[in-house]
Amino acid sequence: MKPEELRERIAQAAPWWHSIELAPGIVTPGRKTPEILAGEVAAMRLDALDLRDKSVIDIGAWDGFFSFEAERRGAASVLAFDHFVWSLDLAKASAYRTDCQERGVPVEPLEAVPGLWCPDTLPGKRGFDLACEARGSRVGWRVGDLMTADPEALGRFDVAFYLGVLYHLRNPLDGLTRLAAITREVAIVETHAILIPGREDRALCEFFDDSALNDDASNWWVPNEKALVGLCRAAGFRKVECVSEKPAEPTPRERNLSQRLRNKKYRKPRDPIYYRAIVHAWK
Repeated sequence: MKPEELRERIAQAAPWWHSIELAPGIVTPGRKTPEILAGEVAAMRLDALDLRDKSVIDIGAWDGFFSFEAERRGAASVLAFDHFVWSLDLAKASAYRTDCQERGVPVEPLEAVPGLWCPDTLPGKRGFDLACEARGSRVGWRVGDLMTADPEALGRFDVAFYLGVLYHLRNPLDGLTRLAAITREVAIVETHAILIPGREDRALCEFFDDSALNDDASNWWVPNEKALVGLCRAAGFRKVECVSEKPAEPTPRERNLSQRLRNKKYRKPRDPIYYRAIVHAWK
């Protein structure tokens, strides 16, 4: 399609979460900038995993950046798998959250707010669909929830991306057990994590029963590194390697998160550090 048509369709598909190059010089205006995404790819240590000729599933694919990255790295097949984001009217959901923040009221589960949840039309999938079309991508897709999908029907994949999913689960061990069931070689698990100084030797998870974590009522559990490793092993992975560095101090973004949580009376005896943890979990 012509550049002006592509730019118009990019605007129609907004809001974007991922910044994805759809044509030379034309990049979607994602909330995650190209610099942020490049840093996340580096943190995932994909260079240590040869994706050539591998089958890959990207669980919680959203706009599909990591699906396309796996394709770019030579994966034989890639399946983008999502249901929650794809079923949301993202523009309305963003406006709803902003309104709640301004009024100082809790953000209700988005799937329960009238007008936001549209699994019949999948408005949140427009960005992924446009990216596939514009890039001429062979990435496949399937609408589904790993927590309810039949693992046998879904199949097994050499590599599984499980990025930004774990802390959205009410039952994270069940989710990781299902992940292990469809993983043939390795799963990359990326999640919100917590470091409690002086308690690194204990397997701990912090539970959120409201929208305190990032004003998102679908955020439930934040593990520390020991708990994350233990959960993966209990789920059926034989070896778990932490590839992210534990922070000596929080990043500015996570420092702001910590401050907001303290203001909401989540203060601990020792102030925790919130960060993003990544593990390679091997079968």
